[in-house]
Amino acid sequence: MTAVREAQPAPTHRAIVRNRMATRGVLAAAVGLALLSLTRVVSDQNGLTSAGAIGAAINLSIPIMLAGLGGLWSERSGVVNIGLEGQMIFGTWFGAYFAWQSHSAWMLIVGGIVGGLIGGILHAIATVGFGVDQIISGVALNLLAPGVTKYLSGIIFTTEKATADGGGETQSPQVAQFHTLKWGWAHDELSKLAAHHWFFISDLAGVLDGIVTSLNVFTIFALLLIPLTWFVLWRTPFGLRLRSCGENPTAAETLGVKVYTMKATAVVISGALAGLAGSFLVDFTGLYREGQTGGRGYIGLAAMIFGNWQPVGLGLGSSLFGYTDGLQQQQDNVTVHALLLLVAMVLGLYAAWCLYRRNVVSGAVSAIVAALVFVWYLTTDSIPSEFATYSPYIITLLVLAVASQRLRMPAADGIPWRRGQGA
Repeated sequence: MTAVREAQPAPTHRAIVRNRMATRGVLAAAVGLALLSLTRVVSDQNGLTSAGAIGAAINLSIPIMLAGLGGLWSERSGVVNIGLEGQMIFGTWFGAYFAWQSHSAWMLIVGGIVGGLIGGILHAIATVGFGVDQIISGVALNLLAPGVTKYLSGIIFTTEKATADGGGETQSPQVAQFHTLKWGWAHDELSKLAAHHWFFISDLAGVLDGIVTSLNVFTIFALLLIPLTWFVLWRTPFGLRLRSCGENPTAAETLGVKVYTMKATAVVISGALAGLAGSFLVDFTGLYREGQTGGRGYIGLAAMIFGNWQPVGLGLGSSLFGYTDGLQQQQDNVTVHALLLLVAMVLGLYAAWCLYRRNVVSGAVSAIVAALVFVWYLTTDSIPSEFATYSPYIITLLVLAVASQRLRMPAADGIPWRRGQGA
């Protein structure tokens, strides 16, 4: 007898797109690691893919990623949140205060969210409630937060109990931290493989070793927010309504969407995520310190723009900025100098792609810059310490300059809206 098989349904267009995006993501990660491995071999700087550098990069990427996620939630609803830096500052102070008072690392998360919520509520009241210019409100928040936290530190962290625990006017006492998860067997095997310094294989082992030796509960929780954000905003009715407010709030209102409520909710969630980013910095260092955020709220905005207002792209951008930041903190200027070779190769490949697509101007400019960077690499042995210190910010500017041509922000992002104003 002939077996009868049921006809399998053809894959939908959405499924095909998802499969292509996943394939491209894996391919991009493999190509990026291969270029980094080639850079390590040519420059003989094994610290580029060491477990220490990768672990530091992860810990420094997550605050940028969380701040960027906060910006994504807000801007997808049509409200620009320049105040992410101020909300992060609130998160660092309140997270440290809650953890110090309770002696619990879990309260560090609660305190960070509370601090961020304070900043988010202030920004929502000003922009959504009273129609204040979104940029002015965000800048005001960034100016307010350092002053408020400095005042609170002078009152609370200078008491006899706080100073006995190491507190002062510019920092908190030591607070409870999350412990790194134990992966001893994996660390041993991966470190042995990385010690061989084989092309790609040892680099992959170094990356995996850095991941398994830097994970804690907070890190895993933060990383899960990337797929959770994608699911909520792109796979739920709530997310559809929220994104419609950022594209055409007037049309959304005619369909029954409560635009003010959606915008305010998004801004408050944005503040909570930024505050969580601040509390992660406290968990990383073990205390609150004045100036701790170091402009990472602004870098989070840049990562969000680089990721084209998409969670996955935001995660990739955060990893790039966190890697450069972690590398300059873990290694000397000679190791950071090797990145010049990587930049030259990436620009060269980008120039070839532009020329292949017959974009002669962009291709020629990229090729010239790649040649200049390569000459810089060949004629020097290290880079100035100031350049190494500010390399994350320089990378931010370069990436945004290259990626700006393919970006598509929400149509109504940053545009003030009042009920009944028309399309």
